[in-house]
Amino acid sequence: MLSNSIRLLTRLDELLESPADITLYGRAALELGFPNPKHEYSRSLDVDIVLWMGQAEELQKSGNFWDALQMVNDEFAEGGLYISHLFEEHQVILSPDWKTNRVAVSLPTSKLKLFRLSDTDLLLSKLMRYDPTDLDDVLFIVKSADLSTNDISMALKSARIPDIPEIHEQFELCKKWLVSQFPALPK
Repeated sequence: MLSNSIRLLTRLDELLESPADITLYGRAALELGFPNPKHEYSRSLDVDIVLWMGQAEELQKSGNFWDALQMVNDEFAEGGLYISHLFEEHQVILSPDWKTNRVAVSLPTSKLKLFRLSDTDLLLSKLMRYDPTDLDDVLFIVKSADLSTNDISMALKSARIPDIPEIHEQFELCKKWLVSQFPALPK
């Protein structure tokens, strides 16, 4: 049986009239972007997408992306599945060069060109909420990507944090937790 992410993305691809480039983050990125994802990732009910500045307008001008997205959400609504967490880059904790470091995701699609955030950008995006599920995902990323404490430290130093006090607060809590997990990290 196909995972929820694959079902949603495959259907979106079928409905598109022209090519679209999207970047996954969240559990869909973990499921589709790593060789041995946790089974629970395939049961996620949504697909999260990060857009670069101006990409929403590009997608509007270049085809039916937004209409196709709405059709997918309508079609899968009864099952509680959706693609509706689309955030612009300034709304997510990312490195300044996140777009150039994306990783291609292999899924047999014809119009949808899929990427996921890089390992360190995925890690940073998971530091927006001091939440046990997100923190568990952080450990999965570190282990699966074999990130060193230097990799983590460099990511933390380069992080662009949205100018929202709550996100800054959550990021600081997550950083303290990371130091407790990896004592070699600078405090």
